[in-house]
Amino acid sequence: MNVSEQKQNTSAWRFQVWASFIISLGLTMGGVFYLPVDLWIKGYLAMGLMFLIGSCFSLAKTIRDDHEASSLINRVKQAKTEKMLSEFEK
Repeated sequence: MNVSEQKQNTSAWRFQVWASFIISLGLTMGGVFYLPVDLWIKGYLAMGLMFLIGSCFSLAKTIRDDHEASSLINRVKQAKTEKMLSEFEK
């Protein structure tokens, strides 16, 4: 396996992810805006939505970073093992 290989997302996948995010955010904010309640309740719901979005991005980044770190550690271990085996075979 080539160490420099990285899996890339397709442009169609990126478009689908961003489109679904924007549509869901827009529809949810529209729903909050059109609720028949006082303004302070709408503000509370909008702040909760923004906090939820920020938390989701932080969680996704943390999970991705943990996965990338474990992949790097596994590649280093594999490289050390291959080096030891090649030296042993000489």
